[in-house]
Order: sequence, then structure tokens, then C-alpha cells
Amino acid sequence: MGGEITVDTFNGKVKLNIQPETKNESKVKLKGKGFPVYKKEGNFGDLIITYHIGIPTNLSAKEIELFKALQKLKTT
Repeated sequence: MGGEITVDTFNGKVKLNIQPETKNESKVKLKGKGFPVYKKEGNFGDLIITYHIGIPTNLSAKEIELFKALQKLKTT
């Protein structure tokens, strides 16, 4: 479905827009938002963000019914 998250970096917080249908273990590079570069004051490396997509558990009967309805739409 996509969405938005806020990530803490060495330079403060950054908002990330997550695209719909983002795959699990997808990676995004934030240039200049990682660790400081050794002996180069003011320079920062890249920060790599890995998305870990959670699978819903403990679904209610209504939620299961809705997922089954979506599945039928996808296969037709």
C-alpha cells in the first residue's frame, strides 16, 4: 500500500516515502546520511535502509474474508 516513515540519521530525521508494492528486503541509499568519513570533517558516507515488510498475523474473521475476496479479484 505504500506509506511514509521517519528515519533517524546522524544529521537529524529524514522522511521516506515507501512506494506501493515495495518488496521485502528492498534497499534504499540515503547519500551523505551515514557514518562520518574518517579524517574528513563534515563528510558523511551513505546510509543504507533495508525494508522489512511484516506479514499480518492474528487476523479477525472479517480480515480473512477480505483477504480472500482480494485474492479472488487477483486471480480473475
